[in-house]
Amino acid sequence: MSGKTTEITVGAYLFKRLYEFGVRGVHGVPGDFNLALLDLLDENGLYWVGNCNELNAGYAADGYARMKGMSALITTFGVGELSALAAIAGSYSEHVPVVHIVGVPNTASQKQQLMLHHTLGNGDFRVFSDMSKNISETFCILNESADYVMEIDRVLRACWVRARPVYIALPTNTVFHKVDGSRLKKPIPLELDPNPEDVEQEVVDQILDLMYKSQNTVILADACSIRHRVLDELHQLMEKTNLPTFVTPMGKGGVNETSGSFGGVYVGDVSRKDVKERVECADLVLFVGGLISDFNSGGFTFHILRNKTVEFHSDHMKVRYSEFPGITMKFVMQRLVKQIDISKIRVTSTPEIDNTLPIGERQSVSQEITHAWMWPMLGQWLREKDVVITETGTANFGISETRFPAGVTAISQVLWGSIGYSVGALQGAALAVKEQKAERRVILFVGDGSLQLTVQEISTIIRHELTPVIFVINNEGYTIERKIHGAEAKYNDIHEWKYTKILDVFNANPKKSKVYQVRTKAEMDKLLKDKSFATGKNIELVEVFMPKQDAPRALEVTAQKTARLNRVLNV
Repeated sequence: MSGKTTEITVGAYLFKRLYEFGVRGVHGVPGDFNLALLDLLDENGLYWVGNCNELNAGYAADGYARMKGMSALITTFGVGELSALAAIAGSYSEHVPVVHIVGVPNTASQKQQLMLHHTLGNGDFRVFSDMSKNISETFCILNESADYVMEIDRVLRACWVRARPVYIALPTNTVFHKVDGSRLKKPIPLELDPNPEDVEQEVVDQILDLMYKSQNTVILADACSIRHRVLDELHQLMEKTNLPTFVTPMGKGGVNETSGSFGGVYVGDVSRKDVKERVECADLVLFVGGLISDFNSGGFTFHILRNKTVEFHSDHMKVRYSEFPGITMKFVMQRLVKQIDISKIRVTSTPEIDNTLPIGERQSVSQEITHAWMWPMLGQWLREKDVVITETGTANFGISETRFPAGVTAISQVLWGSIGYSVGALQGAALAVKEQKAERRVILFVGDGSLQLTVQEISTIIRHELTPVIFVINNEGYTIERKIHGAEAKYNDIHEWKYTKILDVFNANPKKSKVYQVRTKAEMDKLLKDKSFATGKNIELVEVFMPKQDAPRALEVTAQKTARLNRVLNV
């Protein structure tokens, strides 16, 4: 028997591991410190996406990861990696697993502290990686002293299990170092560490005792139920108990909204009155994967008492006033579903949530397209398994007023809230859908102001022959900012673009692209009913004209609370 090992380069090893996680398209921008690494993509089953800038690439990697479970972003040292950090910070904030790979100067240049381009000129080659530390779950610098294989496996596992970005610095000379390729025969273990059985059982016993005593229990699902992959367990709990189930804005899309148990979106004081009353009157709230940020909680107006709450998290549990560090919600939920005695559970009614137009809109004779009219209409138009991406601003708040068909995936950035995010995320999500060969429409709702920040990524969408539907809300600027402060301020205005010319500017094939303008309710209604519209065969852009000061009900209320909070904290 030969003792020889199968040698492989560090770069190839990294790419083959990424392939195991389902990554195929790699986002980023080429630079001289990552070019040799990029040469290895094709031979290892991956391909280069190529974005217009690193910020857009980071947003795209985020959208891709939300669809496929993980993504990879490659930038170059200094100028490239720093351009991506706002996007990486958003992925960290919102628990999205992105592998950020940075091509850095060779180790000899670093040791000699040469004054290379893309440096600060002070010989410090760690300053940029240090900047990424606080927005990365973990990181590694693959210099000569590193155990390349062990470090790559460790970092990739952390990215997947913790659902947050990681950082890998790869010197140009390290790319072609040889490592033991036989290690690839053993997959990276992705299983969560089991909970101590006695503690887990104690947690479940306490939850069951509360549920059996409760006359009125509800489930509230938030973002981390999606990010930390407990949706199967969540739906099993819903289906077994039939308990009324609500979502937060960041949890939207995580729950089957066609279920009779679905009760709507709870956002504290911003909620619909019937939803607010139903959640806040509950004896017990099973709160799964909570992230109580300002926009996700109606300006911190959740009225859920701790003595009536069980919190399920990826790294701890809270049962009323008791906390259980290190206890993972996934296993708790599995045990809970298995042990629950349905005969002891009391089930109450849920609010009726549908896409019916408000009475004021039904009675209105105005042809202006308002948010109160548009979002219920779009809710009726959506189909099963659509991928719906909404921009920070009016779209994020408007979509919460709809009831989704089954299987809809919602992508938004409620916590980090970086305007322009959605256009890059659209590219990543649409690419993921194409890779999955899924018959799913990918639909973006973006405001004109946000679009102007990252519009270049439509070029990448066209380049890869992706076919999303892009709704551009033309309301003359930053409406969400107007509602918080400066309703008529010049700084909330933008320059008017010819939005229907964008696809032409980026050289879309006229035979595979369509553009529309809708200025009235009648025009939009006609478009939504047109069976040749949004078939998934073409890229399509719809410019929707809306009143400058109009906003969804939820945004109007949240903006008032945000403005008050800004003033209160200014002491």
